[in-house]
Amino acid sequence: MSEEKESNEPKVPGRTIGFSIMTIATFFVAVFLYQNSAPETQSVTIPAATISEDLAGFSSAHWFLPDDDMFGFVEIPAGSFTMGSNPNLDRMAYQNERWSDLRRQGEVDLPRYFIARYETTVAQFAAFIVNGGMTAPQVPLSGAGNLPVTNVTWPEALAYTRWLDQQLRQSADTPAALRAMLDAGAAVTLPNEAEWEKAARGTDGRVFPWRDAPAESVANFNSQSTRAVNSSQCSQCIWGLNDMAGNVWELTRSPLQDYPYTADDDAEGLGEDALYAMRGGSYADGLNNIRAAVRGGVDPGVRNSSIGFRVVISSL
Repeated sequence: MSEEKESNEPKVPGRTIGFSIMTIATFFVAVFLYQNSAPETQSVTIPAATISEDLAGFSSAHWFLPDDDMFGFVEIPAGSFTMGSNPNLDRMAYQNERWSDLRRQGEVDLPRYFIARYETTVAQFAAFIVNGGMTAPQVPLSGAGNLPVTNVTWPEALAYTRWLDQQLRQSADTPAALRAMLDAGAAVTLPNEAEWEKAARGTDGRVFPWRDAPAESVANFNSQSTRAVNSSQCSQCIWGLNDMAGNVWELTRSPLQDYPYTADDDAEGLGEDALYAMRGGSYADGLNNIRAAVRGGVDPGVRNSSIGFRVVISSL
């Protein structure tokens, strides 16, 4: 990719607040989420309706994963994609989406992976708790089983992925393609920033998962609450994934750092002061914060009603 000088780029209006400067943006995001986080509890009472045997579209026999031939996982093929934002193409771009001082966007090459079609649900997380995946659970579960689970901390989301990894390895019903991936050294985990962004925008550089024009019918934003993860389908989205824009912010396994992105930066246990990237915006956000390239940061201990996650099977 050719390099361009900063002076050639038009100034983007209104980028001095919010996410415009990463250090300021992530500080205020973290503080806001801390102040609005749910109080921790000593135990969790799981409503019976949360893990109903007849939750439409999900399999109670398979930890309430989607009831289809791939347990709801979608293959993202190997290859490169454009990461970050070019303000000439996206006037809502924030500064922390810029690749470097000299480049607006970068090319990232990823191996094949699988990503969940839906955000992880209340019923799926309840199955994790009920089946002993978490000792002394503190997640305040509430709502219908097909809503995205929220108020989950970053370590708890990772704990769920490790538990699900174990279930898939042990089950005789695990789809052959997923089993082969796991047997080859992959693992169920949170997506890194690159995996998340490629899944959201594809390889054609689109601003939103449904290309470049707003589509309120397939995204839950500017609203008052979350909605069921299978309440609508995004046929316009390149991989057919739901809620890659809006509904809940989605945790990733990448620490929030300046671009350019490299998988070498992804690590667990970076210390108490580490912030982790979250992507996609939430039901409470406006259009500018549900674009495919938007980056937020959150303290790993925060619980918040607008933050959830989805899982991947990744070899990285």
